[in-house]
Amino acid sequence: MGKQVRRAMIGSAAMIITPFYGTAHAADALTPPAIPTVDAQTQSQSGDIAEGSDIVVTATRPNEIAPVTASLQATQPHSIVSRSFIEDSLPATADFNQIALISPSVSNTGSANGTGLSESKAQIRGFQDGEYNVTYDGVPFGDTNDPTHHSNTFFPSNTIETLIVDRGPGNASQLGQATFGGNINLFSRATRKDASVEMKGTYGSFNTYLLRGLVQSGAIDKLGGTEIALSGQHVASDGARTFSPFKSNNIFGKAMIPIGPNARLTLLATYNENTFNQPDNDGATPSQIAQFGKYFSLNNDPNSQTYYKYNRTHKTTDFEVAKFEATLAPWATFENRAYTYSYDNETLSGNDVTLFATATAAQIATANVVTLTPGAKAMTGVPGYTKTNKYRVFGNIAKTRIDFGFGAITAGAWLEWSNTYRQQRDVDLVTGGRNYIEKAVADPISKAATPQDIKFDQNSHTNHTEEFVELELRPISGLKITPGFKHVDFNRQIDATYNQTTRYAQKQSNTYTADLPFATINYAVTPQVSVYAQYARGFLAPPLSVLYVANPGLSTVAPERSTNYQAGAVYHGSNLSLDVDVYKIDFTNKFTSVVSTVPGEGTVFFNQGAVQYKGVEGQITYAFPIGVAVFANGSRNHAKTDNPGMIRQQVAKAPEWTAAGGILYKHGPIRFSLIDKWVGKQFFIAPGGSIAPGNAYDNPVYQSRGYNSAILSARYDIGPVRIGVEVNNLLDSKRVTSISAGKTSPFDQYFYQVGRAFTGDITVTF
Repeated sequence: MGKQVRRAMIGSAAMIITPFYGTAHAADALTPPAIPTVDAQTQSQSGDIAEGSDIVVTATRPNEIAPVTASLQATQPHSIVSRSFIEDSLPATADFNQIALISPSVSNTGSANGTGLSESKAQIRGFQDGEYNVTYDGVPFGDTNDPTHHSNTFFPSNTIETLIVDRGPGNASQLGQATFGGNINLFSRATRKDASVEMKGTYGSFNTYLLRGLVQSGAIDKLGGTEIALSGQHVASDGARTFSPFKSNNIFGKAMIPIGPNARLTLLATYNENTFNQPDNDGATPSQIAQFGKYFSLNNDPNSQTYYKYNRTHKTTDFEVAKFEATLAPWATFENRAYTYSYDNETLSGNDVTLFATATAAQIATANVVTLTPGAKAMTGVPGYTKTNKYRVFGNIAKTRIDFGFGAITAGAWLEWSNTYRQQRDVDLVTGGRNYIEKAVADPISKAATPQDIKFDQNSHTNHTEEFVELELRPISGLKITPGFKHVDFNRQIDATYNQTTRYAQKQSNTYTADLPFATINYAVTPQVSVYAQYARGFLAPPLSVLYVANPGLSTVAPERSTNYQAGAVYHGSNLSLDVDVYKIDFTNKFTSVVSTVPGEGTVFFNQGAVQYKGVEGQITYAFPIGVAVFANGSRNHAKTDNPGMIRQQVAKAPEWTAAGGILYKHGPIRFSLIDKWVGKQFFIAPGGSIAPGNAYDNPVYQSRGYNSAILSARYDIGPVRIGVEVNNLLDSKRVTSISAGKTSPFDQYFYQVGRAFTGDITVTF
């Protein structure tokens, strides 16, 4: 299908179903889409805005140049970020949270060592990491003790073609442990019909360099039109913070293999390795900042717990997917996705890098002691610990879709299980020997004493299944009504030689279930205007720490729940692209715990607390005929506690507003953008609801007026060579972006924006 014909089809809102993406998008009004042939597949990728995602976006001038846009087939608020924005306007080292940041209601903390050079955390409407899903090609991924994510560990920017932020839990077919506060959906680099080679090199501030290669085989006729994409990337940097070098290596491979005219198999694999120096409990205290500056992290003093050689981490990950798609009949399709991924974190860290907050000689002498023999007297040393967190996850997602003319039904299931090993052991960082400093503990059954150098040694497992069904009804032209239902079973198990917190052998298990209804509606008012609405229930299982207790049977904790109501409208004109939405989300069953006053009962988990999220969001882009576009987006976000008899307070790390704006130019050999993102006022620590003097949680120190970061990017093509320059944080803002509370305020840990940074790059394509 030629591009002009295809654009005409898109403009009239023809419909397509997204495989394993939580929302039904454009599809033919009468029949389901057949599996594309190689030619159709490749041509459809030649200029798409949302490549790889099967989401159709009207290819108007503003949508083609905008950094973020939406689809006319939306059933919930979302933002689509294309590869061209990732390539043209962001640092090559950017992680997926940096890419998502351009979206309304998204804020970001972390990256304190430089963009992509340390982990970051994104927030969506105030929902924190672990309260929303992240998926890669439709596969949910995350840690196995709770569904949090490591932003620069699995998928660097060279592995991402398109990123879509869903500000809502999606339909019944949106899968994940945290179908709760939203989704960040990543889609892998696309294969191409035409062969090509692209080489990229960058160098910039903090002695940071990146080398990247991408090879496209093109359609291989001898293999039936098979297309293969291979990519490799190496990053090395001294880091923005003191004694904090970072190195990363990534390889990526993908093959699209046609199997006859109506089926195809896609194989994907990626491997990533990160090595860096950073304390396990990161952040600089006020006294460290006063003495060494905002970007203090480590030093070169071997008598200190902050010695850089005592604080190092090596992480490796892999991720593999085999996806089979087939048209079974003119009215039926089938898809199956089998996958596995792993994470291995091996860390050595100082025991407490905040201990020298006042830096007196007496405190240093007291802190730097170790016990090298059980029961012996403490002696001078440098205490620290080793940490392992490694897991392997296996899963399979299958679904089928049957079209019956005036509607379609989609049904499927997700099965996933995981095996995890975690440990921490105390050591003397100088000698590497065991440090016997833990409290004496005995197994209550066997009476066996736990070695006093072991914090924990634990195996755990998850078993997770979800079954879903969606019924898409098309009663009149342009109208889609899609009710759906999902059933969730989630089981956690611990088989610990020495359980975390209790430090003796325990076998524990908990199973959580949920029945989640969904309903969406999308109506194409005209070919350029659509309106939508959504009702959805969300679910978040308790974390593994619920089983770190002496008496799990005393805990009454139930899964957290959310009820989402959203509505919005999208307009795509020849020069103007606009979408706006409103939302209200009721969040209940917040997890909390107390230490029981009854001897022997220990910590007890239960549910107490609710939060109400509501707000308005919007995106707008206007494109001029000469290749210039201006855009803006923003949100006003209310995320306040909703507990009877208590003062309603904005929750921690939930900005009250976000805004972004900028200008872009793409014409001929020139590409230019100037983009700024603002994150509004927020609390770094949950407010206490009191104005009593000395209440730390109401101290202005723990509140942020907001901060912003502008990125200037310019590139020029000279034949096959593209030369570029970027200035990150153009206005050199160095405001605090996060504070972690310590035992008292002198032990709080602060994180700041990295100042202005420069990068030059050269890309050669042939």
